[in-house]
Amino acid sequence: MTGGTVSSATGADAHAGAEGECGVRRLALGPVLYHWPRDVMFRFYETMADAPVDVIYLGEVVCSKRRALTQTDWLALASELEVAGKQVVLSTLALIEAGSELGAVRSICENGRFMVEANDMSAVQMLAAAGTPFVTGPGVNIYNSCTLEVLARCGLKRWVMPVELSGSTLHDIHAGRPPGVETEVFAYGRLPLAYSARCYTARARNLPKDQCGFCCREDPDGLLLRTREDEAFLVLNGTQTQSARTFTLAGELADIGAQYFRLSPQSQHMSQIIEFFAARLAGGQGPACEPGRLYQYMPTGPCNGYWNGTAGLQQPAGACGDA
Repeated sequence: MTGGTVSSATGADAHAGAEGECGVRRLALGPVLYHWPRDVMFRFYETMADAPVDVIYLGEVVCSKRRALTQTDWLALASELEVAGKQVVLSTLALIEAGSELGAVRSICENGRFMVEANDMSAVQMLAAAGTPFVTGPGVNIYNSCTLEVLARCGLKRWVMPVELSGSTLHDIHAGRPPGVETEVFAYGRLPLAYSARCYTARARNLPKDQCGFCCREDPDGLLLRTREDEAFLVLNGTQTQSARTFTLAGELADIGAQYFRLSPQSQHMSQIIEFFAARLAGGQGPACEPGRLYQYMPTGPCNGYWNGTAGLQQPAGACGDA
């Protein structure tokens, strides 16, 4: 069973019923959402090869202009990580604006070896037409079990729940989830909230999008925006808008009926964050496993409001102020 093949996404632990029947619970490392230099990216994944994550998503999701790594590079990384025992999934762009971008998505979908995370419906259409099993990313709007059923007939094997949905909504969706469809929940990271044709990072520097100079490289965790009251508000990441605070479900892991928990990469402390979640999933106890221990690794403090059905920037109980 290889890391990126169809069989790796539909293993014996795949549940076929209610929310509680989640089988083995695994950590997934989402795609890097920022524009890191080529050497930084390679060093990062060299470290991740030994990290206690089961699944690693690779690829450019945010902006097609970011070409520090070519598709050949991504495939080479995928092969190395597969040898290290990781299940590898190739991620596609979340916003398609040109024929060239559509061609790049098609090339990923037709890679013939690794599972693909479709981040928009054009990728879903390509994979479904080819009869290739796939994963949907958090940008694909799956809000009910009827949508899951339709996509399951198209080849969906795993879905990443949209970040704006609540835990109670997940429970309702699981009540009608099709057999064999696995669930992945975004469990840590700045929330990917929206994508736009406009590059707000370039606009903030009075640069046109087509002459941006790749200025997003200057902000390895995005460009933080604050309100006039000096409160952290949003983060600009090229064409993507993120939450300023870092979303965390560290305190809720035991009660979530999902097979996979996604950790979104950040430029610092990622190994410690992964080790923390691995310990939590293994049932670790004591001060080292308290959810509040994560706050020291967050650029601007925690949030988990969406999960609780309230304003997204609401902080977990006991948290206070920006980091």
